[in-house]
Parts: sequence; C-alpha cells; structure tokens
Amino acid sequence: MDKQIRHRPNIKRQRGAVSIEYALLLMLGILPLLLVTFTGVMVFAAQQSLTLAASEGARAALRYGDVPARRNSACQASARSMQWLLNFSGEAPNCPAAAAAPIVVSDAYPCASDGTTRCMQVSVSYDYDRHPFIPGTGRLLGWTLGERMRSSAIVQLDNGN
Repeated sequence: MDKQIRHRPNIKRQRGAVSIEYALLLMLGILPLLLVTFTGVMVFAAQQSLTLAASEGARAALRYGDVPARRNSACQASARSMQWLLNFSGEAPNCPAAAAAPIVVSDAYPCASDGTTRCMQVSVSYDYDRHPFIPGTGRLLGWTLGERMRSSAIVQLDNGN
C-alpha cells in the first residue's frame, strides 16, 4: 500500500486546478455564448417592434382627414409603438414632416394594383450599427445586419377623401 501512495501525483500541487478550469470555461465558453444569445434576442425584439410600428402607423393613416393629418397620425402611432427604440437611440421623429428616418410616411400616391385608389407607405428604421444594444456587437453583427433595420407597411386609403 505504501508503494501506491508514492506513485500518486502530489495532491497538494493539484489543489484549485478545477476552479481555474471552471473559471476559464466560464469566461471563454459560456459568457460569449450568453452574449450572442442575448444580442440575438434583442435584435429580434427590435425587428418585431419595427414591424409593429409600421403596421400601427399604416392603420393610423386610415383615419379620416386630409393627407397631412393622416401622415402626422401615422408618424405618431409608429413612434408610440417603437418608443423604446427611440429612447435607446436618442432619435426623435419629425412627425409634422415625416420625411426622414427613423419614421418616413409617404404622400398619397396611386396604388400599383389600381390607379384609381391612393396608397400611403409607412417606413420605420433603427440604426443598430450606431446604437448597438451591447457595446462592441455593432461590428460583430455588421456582416449580418449591414445597414439600418427596416420595416414598412402600405395602406390603401378610402376613395372618399
């Protein structure tokens, strides 16, 4: 039995090796995986918010009124739906004009499907490269996103107005 003890490695020198291995695994394996997962979830939530904002803006454009009032109403409804993105980026839409990012509402134009009806398009966007949710991930996800995240919706206006 004494012979077996002599051939064992020195146990005192191995103390704490598992803790160091666990710390390295945590830092180099699990935390980057969680970072990528969280960023993906936030990008998905932002895209869903943009889609909702565009559709809510298009619905608001259906309210009766002249074209400038419809544009303003569509811009305000879109801004309410994507308010958390506007707050995070520090951008503010210009709803009376509604002609520049992050919210663009077109003038009424003849619809492509039927020239006798008029349509309006509501486009919303978010610049993830300038305002990433986690610092440093703008460059990391630049190859997948590449440009502003966008969503748009088109609504056919009533013929009475």
